[in-house]
Amino acid sequence: MQTEPKETGMAVALTIAGSDSSGGAGIQADLKTFSALGVFGASAVTCLTAQNPKEVAGIVAIEPDMVAAQIKAVCDEMPVAAAKTGMLYTAQIIRTVAKADVRQGIPVLVVDPVMVASSGAILLKHDAIDALCAELLPQARVITPNIHEAEILCGHPIRTLDEMKATAEEIGDRYDVACVIKGGHLAGDDVFDVLYDEGEAFVYTGRRVEIAESHGAGCCFSAAVTAYLAKGDLLHDAVGKAKEFVRRAMEASWPVGRHHPLNFFWNSAGGPG
Repeated sequence: MQTEPKETGMAVALTIAGSDSSGGAGIQADLKTFSALGVFGASAVTCLTAQNPKEVAGIVAIEPDMVAAQIKAVCDEMPVAAAKTGMLYTAQIIRTVAKADVRQGIPVLVVDPVMVASSGAILLKHDAIDALCAELLPQARVITPNIHEAEILCGHPIRTLDEMKATAEEIGDRYDVACVIKGGHLAGDDVFDVLYDEGEAFVYTGRRVEIAESHGAGCCFSAAVTAYLAKGDLLHDAVGKAKEFVRRAMEASWPVGRHHPLNFFWNSAGGPG
């Protein structure tokens, strides 16, 4: 009896996020990271932004039905191994993405709870936080807040590594999800990231990279975690590799006009010549 040939090829990762017109964050950063890590990247755009590393000048949300249609179109024909969310902006889009994730059976979901841009622009409406917490976070394999986002999720300040550990556990237990808190906003020569997963804590340490800008670093990190999970890595390994990837991308940042965006392709032959 003949059987259908088994599908093989490059792992597929899907980013569900906003577009950064300057190319350094959002979907553009996600797709560049996927490509750099040998994963085929697909996308569902949630918002258009008029943006550069200095400011977000405008935001237009995509109709939720169109967001859902993009996700379905990708999943209908491509074997999505892992997906990540970034800027979702409204409660309606969050609810749509949560339903689409269930309907399409996406096996691994990484949620980057994007709330505020590095420029200070609000990227998640205040009334959408409840929808994020109630409907999307519990579906994730892992969530990747920075210190400020973790403070919003837990409702108290985080000032030390011990408080990061306690808060990662608090958030993880509250939403029954693994939680990585990124510690780049804490002062010090070393940067600590903390993963809490199924009762176990992992601490990742690295020297702070002195860089003019960190625009897109959070997107790059969550996209790298997603790419490694899509390729079959265990979560604690994926987080460690993602931290190293971002560090190298920051160290290799290159001048583009007045700015110094991350070099997502530090591990390839591309670069200024």
